[in-house]
Amino acid sequence: MKVILLSDVKGTGKKDDILEVNDGFARNFLLKKGLAQEATKQNVNILNHKKKVEEERLAQELADAKVVADKISKTEVTVKVKCGENGRMFGAATSSEISAALKEQGIDIDKKKIVLKENIKEYGLYSVTVKVYANVPATLKVNVVKDVK
Repeated sequence: MKVILLSDVKGTGKKDDILEVNDGFARNFLLKKGLAQEATKQNVNILNHKKKVEEERLAQELADAKVVADKISKTEVTVKVKCGENGRMFGAATSSEISAALKEQGIDIDKKKIVLKENIKEYGLYSVTVKVYANVPATLKVNVVKDVK
């Protein structure tokens, strides 16, 4: 019997796979527990349509991510860090401070997507990698300056 898996079944297959299984296994286990449905022509067409819509959605997300990555690559942010009397930094410039500086410029990026190769403990200009989407990195220029109050 041909079935379409509705969820992952260990030892059998992954969700949305179309498989040929024994009739007893299909009727007594997969269909009974709601793990699969019979692979009729209508159900296969519905599955193909769902896959096509998902591919289009992923392609759109990738295109949007490339636009954001291009925008980030052309951007330079300034992060102000407090310093002591002798001009040394208190702590380091963090990814959350960089994320806040990006948000001020209208680009909303989660701090977890900002990759700092080393701690920024000196004033100056740095290049930071931002993981916008899977396999879509962007390089951001970060200028770390003294916060004079």
